[in-house]
Amino acid sequence: MTTTKKSKTPTLTSNEKTPRILSIVNQKGGVGKTTTTVNLATALAAVNKKVLIIDFDPQGNASTGVGVENTQREVTSYDLILNDVSLADATQAAAVPGLYIVPATIDLSGAEIEMVSLMKREYRLKDALEGAVGDYDYILIDCPPSLGLLTLNALVASDAVLIPLQCEFYALEGLSHLMRTVELVRANLNPELSIQGIVLTMYDKRNKFTEQIENDVRQYFGERVYQSVIPRNVRMSEAPSHGKPALIYDMHCAGSKAYIQMASELLKRERQLKKDKELTAA
Repeated sequence: MTTTKKSKTPTLTSNEKTPRILSIVNQKGGVGKTTTTVNLATALAAVNKKVLIIDFDPQGNASTGVGVENTQREVTSYDLILNDVSLADATQAAAVPGLYIVPATIDLSGAEIEMVSLMKREYRLKDALEGAVGDYDYILIDCPPSLGLLTLNALVASDAVLIPLQCEFYALEGLSHLMRTVELVRANLNPELSIQGIVLTMYDKRNKFTEQIENDVRQYFGERVYQSVIPRNVRMSEAPSHGKPALIYDMHCAGSKAYIQMASELLKRERQLKKDKELTAA
């Protein structure tokens, strides 16, 4: 059993930083969304980034993936958006140094119905995360496999979207729908929202159709698509049952190495983005 402890998030009193908030989104289930969230967060924490995962999926798989058992989820993301619980009180330290999580339970499945009648319902998560200023380098939101009100809250709260894309035909159809949703959110609720990148998951180089999908995606989306691809990997599938990210369970497996490469690529993209913004501001 992996133990976790409640942790008040540290607060800086000077030189406060603004966390970079990324939603991990795909309305199709089983594409490696939670696996990407957990292992990307672990890889970032390994290079001394302070990272917070918001488990925003009622299935609570991201919580399980970092070792937070159901009995340890006393305060959750449901409480964060509906019960006026502070971010600090909803946050737990994961077993990975530098990694924190706001866990989720099945209670979150009722949140969309409960939020319907609320004022500024699309901004519940954004308002809750305002308390994170100064505490984290990155906040990763693991979204549910739908484009409902929970995902909408995540998109409104985020700086950018990271899209795990399984290498299959139906995934491409869903991607066009997701892109339209992002455009609508940008136009009406969050003009700063951008596409951070698209990462190909469950990649099987033995399958010629995988290569065809990759070529189509890269041709259409260009540099938005990560060079790093995440292969199908048995060890990565085993890791959640042990309450560990794959990078902790077996850092030498092909999947772990791929996520390390992806994290490195993400940081490189983020540095370039920051540089571009500074040049534009100048």
